[in-house]
Amino acid sequence: MERITATYYIETPLDLEKSAQVLAGEQSSGTFIAVPGETEALKRRFAARVESISALDTADGPAIPGVIASGGKYQRAMITVSWSIENFGYNLPVLISTLQGNLYELTQFTGLKLMDLKLPPSYGAQFTGPKFGIDGCRKLTGVYNRPLIGTIIKPSIGMSPDQTAELVHTLATAGIDFIKDDELLGSSANSPFDKRVDAVMEVINAHADRSGKKVMYAFNISDEMDQMQRNYEKVLKSGGTSVMISLNSVGLAGVKKIGDIGELAIHGHRNGWGMLNRHPLLGIEFPAYQQLWRLAGVDQIHVNGIQNKFWESDDSVVKSIESCLQPLLGGFSVLPVVSSGQWGGQAPETYRRTKTVDLLYMAGGGIMAHPDGPAGGVVALQQAWQGAVDGLSVAEIAAKYPEFGRSVSVFGKK
Repeated sequence: MERITATYYIETPLDLEKSAQVLAGEQSSGTFIAVPGETEALKRRFAARVESISALDTADGPAIPGVIASGGKYQRAMITVSWSIENFGYNLPVLISTLQGNLYELTQFTGLKLMDLKLPPSYGAQFTGPKFGIDGCRKLTGVYNRPLIGTIIKPSIGMSPDQTAELVHTLATAGIDFIKDDELLGSSANSPFDKRVDAVMEVINAHADRSGKKVMYAFNISDEMDQMQRNYEKVLKSGGTSVMISLNSVGLAGVKKIGDIGELAIHGHRNGWGMLNRHPLLGIEFPAYQQLWRLAGVDQIHVNGIQNKFWESDDSVVKSIESCLQPLLGGFSVLPVVSSGQWGGQAPETYRRTKTVDLLYMAGGGIMAHPDGPAGGVVALQQAWQGAVDGLSVAEIAAKYPEFGRSVSVFGKK
């Protein structure tokens, strides 16, 4: 039978081999003591296998609480473990329970992080994955050979549907490709979801009729399952092309239910990511995380950004972008969404380190707070990316393009 392989970064004061076997047993056929029925035949078929152990460095203290080292040393290692897909089939919630369940509770480990996955070929046939991905999102927006330029409605919450629609008109006229609700906005007291969709899509549809370009607006449909489906249908009937889901809030099963409909591009927001990843020896790394959401059908997924406003390092952001662009199961394409404190000044470094324009490049304040207003902010972002691809520095782009030059005077100081 096919097997799924997972790589973990672990820390333990105990024997590496024995600790890895405890993990494999806990997450498959075993428990803390032998039990009737756990035959050798059963274990051969269903037990997880420790495939490899690579010892790394040692630490003087534990990364997280666990068993105390008698000798004062905590060994770190990379281990790979595999499971037969007979254990969970194509059930994503049970797969997650296997890969990320009680193993985090095991006292043998003072650090444990899921780093990467290797999915078997049959998953490519069983799951339909993203319906649009990079090529589909480019077709929907008509944007080729450069990043999609996007923004977030700011203030995040508090604007009425009419105020939101007025801002959308300004952004669409300026040439924006993508706009989204903030993740904090669902259906608020002064901006009911249906009224916001009506107001915004009236502007977007009218602009498309005039210009031939339909701006992609990702309405935040995150809610209970039935209401999410109603929200989705409202956007679809109104002529929209995209919806946004807060992935960690809704969960894999909920996202897959919406993804399986397949008529709108799904913008996956990973808010809450720091809770899953910020500790270096606890949680999940992005290369594994994004594969699971690709299975669920997400077309776009957040990766943070270079020189961002949060804690994540540039190296981590680059690795996240690269993992999104790695082929998966013969075509499960996903568009990396660069965001978090971005403005045009990070474009040259982003391009230098990733060598790709297959991005949705998002700037909130970096567009809205431009000295010339949001319209100037959109133009400045477009100029920044043209300059980045042309190999120009920030100073050279500023000298060549006045709108970008004026953005440097504001954002370059921060």
